[in-house]
Amino acid sequence: MSTNSAPGLDLDPPPSQATTKWTVLVVSLVFILVVAVWALVAPEQSATILGSVVAWASNWFGWFYIALATAILLFVIIIGVRYRDVRLGKDDDRPEYSLFSWSAMLFAAGIGTDLMFFAVAEPASQYLFPPQGDPETLDAARESTVWAIFHYGITGWGMYALMGLALGFYVHRLGLPLAIRSTLYPLIGRRIKGPVGDAVDIATVLGTIFGVATTLGIGVVMLNVGLGILFGTPQGLPAQTVLVILAVGAATVSAVTGVDRGIRILSQLNVLLAIFLAAWVLVTGQTAFLLRALVMNVGDFVSMFPGMTMDTMAFDYPADWMSGWTLFFWAWWIAWASFVGLFLARISKGRTIGQFVLGTLTIPFSYIVMWISIFGNSAVQQIRQGDAAFGETAVNVPEEGFYALLQQYPGAFFLVGLSTFVGLLFYVTSADSGALVMANLSSNLPGGNVDAHPALRIVWAVATGVLTIGMLVVDGIPALQSATIIMGLPFAFVIIAVMIGLPKALAQDRARSLAAPTRRMPELPGRPTPGLWRRRVARAFGTVTVKQANSHLEQVVLPALEAVRAELAAQDVDTEIVVDELRPSGAVRRTAELVVHHEGEDFRYPVRVRRQLAPSFGARVIEAGDETTTLDVDLPTGGSYDIMAYDEDQVCTSVLDHYERWVAGRADLAPPPQRVADPAG
Repeated sequence: MSTNSAPGLDLDPPPSQATTKWTVLVVSLVFILVVAVWALVAPEQSATILGSVVAWASNWFGWFYIALATAILLFVIIIGVRYRDVRLGKDDDRPEYSLFSWSAMLFAAGIGTDLMFFAVAEPASQYLFPPQGDPETLDAARESTVWAIFHYGITGWGMYALMGLALGFYVHRLGLPLAIRSTLYPLIGRRIKGPVGDAVDIATVLGTIFGVATTLGIGVVMLNVGLGILFGTPQGLPAQTVLVILAVGAATVSAVTGVDRGIRILSQLNVLLAIFLAAWVLVTGQTAFLLRALVMNVGDFVSMFPGMTMDTMAFDYPADWMSGWTLFFWAWWIAWASFVGLFLARISKGRTIGQFVLGTLTIPFSYIVMWISIFGNSAVQQIRQGDAAFGETAVNVPEEGFYALLQQYPGAFFLVGLSTFVGLLFYVTSADSGALVMANLSSNLPGGNVDAHPALRIVWAVATGVLTIGMLVVDGIPALQSATIIMGLPFAFVIIAVMIGLPKALAQDRARSLAAPTRRMPELPGRPTPGLWRRRVARAFGTVTVKQANSHLEQVVLPALEAVRAELAAQDVDTEIVVDELRPSGAVRRTAELVVHHEGEDFRYPVRVRRQLAPSFGARVIEAGDETTTLDVDLPTGGSYDIMAYDEDQVCTSVLDHYERWVAGRADLAPPPQRVADPAG
């Protein structure tokens, strides 16, 4: 029986289909529903208590959030340099997505309705009410946009990169389940399947749902403003409740009808529309000023970052400012780290750690710098030119600030409509993907490419909607910010555990690699068959069905294994062939294994039919249904490779090559027992 666990990992095989983690689901839902009902029934009391708890957390753990954020970024960079050649997968794995497709998905991951919200609101706030220094000065103007870039920038993506790196390594290279608890395997071993693992998943779910609810809450109030400008929709809780129900409905339709592919296409369109929106403001606005400001912002960020990243403002501690900005953003990033980390892990199989770290820290950040610089500097310049009413709106009613700025440019009504459409799509896809991730977090999944049952996805969509409405009733966005700071704290300790365990796992993996030189994909053994290279190209750039792989196993591999077995039997070596069938999801996949018996340890040459995502070339984006089949040999020394292109002689040569290497690596190995002659013979 095959498993997804790497050799030496003491874990049970994964389930054949997705099952529910009932402890995680029930405890998380009960806590969330209690908070939501409390917020709906006693909004004033809950607002007071949330404020008190945030003040306590800011006073006692503000330094912790700031130090942790910096430590995570440094940790990720060091790991990215030290283990830059280690793959998130087996040594012979290659990226499933082309560089273009992978970059586009990272690019899209850095965009959301909240970025539209804060790109105007924060620079305006930092200019008018800076944490230190005098307001409305040249220094305040220069630093205002840099603060926004700092809060939305490379530090937060370091948190995403950490979780994506850890999950990608444990899942794709070590074969552990795609779950946050897997990142603690180096520290607690099999106990990740017990109460400790459940506690980790519960903390992850709670942090994630409050982070998603905050994003949805910001999206709701912004969309309410846009719809009000376009259609006269009144602003307030009734309209915002309808928008929340719309998001829950969209997530439900996606779960039931499987419209993920359509939403994915719309998301890609959204990226292009968002770039068009920024380009419009750049071209029709003060272009020369904005280009100068962009260059200045980059330089200021580079020079100011070392001081900003560890600045706790100890002597004149601005508690309200810190809770509303830096602590909120760091807690928000932490809350979203598992969400985005799961996504990054799923799309990054086959990439090296160096490629992964460099890409995740630079590609989305480049977009964020562009967007915030264009909109943030435009907002600050609008205030500096005497528009005090705009500044007051951007600070006190930030959901209106973005639209108020757009109305200063040509085609204002069109820009408002486009922004509302872009925000609506980001809003719906955030709700849908958030429900999917939380459903996966509360499920035992058979593989990294399998999702939870649609019914569980619907449950989490509804729970997120109820929580969002509850927080909007309490105090709107400030309540969501407060809840995020509080709920991000437990998961922060999970991240620390991940940072402790990951170097240990990487060091152990490097030691195994040095001790197993045959983990690299071998040269094609034997004399090539004429025309073989054309078949290899066809398989590499096309897809192979399960039926074709089973046929090759039956007609080529099994006769080759039988020929080797017969030859060894002639030398009185005890050898057998084991054939088995697997039926995951109704598809029959065969396995064949040649076993050479030795005293104490047997040599095994297992060949298995496996399904996996088809590789991507050029700009082609892989969809969920684009799969191919491989005929993998799992080497006794670690690693595997595909032998679909091998003929019978090459399979025989491959078996003997690995057997000789295996024996040579075990000098103290007892010789194979010879078969006892049958007396009745």
